[in-house]
Amino acid sequence: MLIDTHSHIYDEAFDGDRNEVVERAKNEGIEQIILPAIDGESNERLFDMSRAHKGYVVPLMGLHPTSVNDNPRWREELAEVGRLLKNPPQGIERFYGVGEIGLDLYWSRDWQMEQTEAFRAQLDMAIEHDLPIVVHTRDAWEEMAEIIEEYRDKGLRGIFHAFSADVAMYERLRECGDFLFGIGGVVTFKKSALAEVVKSMRLEDLVVETDAPYLTPAPHRGERNESAYVRFVAMKIAELQGVDFDAVATQTTANAKRIFRL
Repeated sequence: MLIDTHSHIYDEAFDGDRNEVVERAKNEGIEQIILPAIDGESNERLFDMSRAHKGYVVPLMGLHPTSVNDNPRWREELAEVGRLLKNPPQGIERFYGVGEIGLDLYWSRDWQMEQTEAFRAQLDMAIEHDLPIVVHTRDAWEEMAEIIEEYRDKGLRGIFHAFSADVAMYERLRECGDFLFGIGGVVTFKKSALAEVVKSMRLEDLVVETDAPYLTPAPHRGERNESAYVRFVAMKIAELQGVDFDAVATQTTANAKRIFRL
């Protein structure tokens, strides 16, 4: 059994076959699927899916950094995240984490100050509610790490989603608290730099994820990603670390259950 710790199968890309996607995941031994939030535009789809597959899909709440960019209402959306964490909508028992949040400077650095404000606010929400964070980082590993280091010993825990930095950053972030590292489809790509890094990571620090519909692993690269494909990520980790698949499945599932308190 595996847990896909990061999937967006509430995305419009799955409008035509969402229930079938869930069934394929179950048939491939995917025990649960974690659904991070993006922003107010997609929250209702997230809520609807959480209600329809209660217990199987696990909802998080947060504001994605790129949803801050060029958004005049981002502070209103941020305030809504805080309200929802305190009072989940009807049919949602609770949110299991704050995510996905973070810094994304790939598209532009013009919104770094605003993204940083939103990131810090949501870190504070996670501490207030004793919830794990799911951190999105793109072209901002140094900036993100500096902020996380400021929160050392304040009770933060969580996952660095789509980890793509080097071993030095892995070791640095490990020192900041109870953190895990999300490994996804990129590790299966030919000439993947991440594959070399994963060889040096501890299995006790890893969780597996898809980021569906994005970052599809080989042998399905180029297709729409879905949660059933997280198995290919676990298979690659097993190969890289020289252990059997069951060891990866058992440890990463235990890691996910512990961090989200499932």
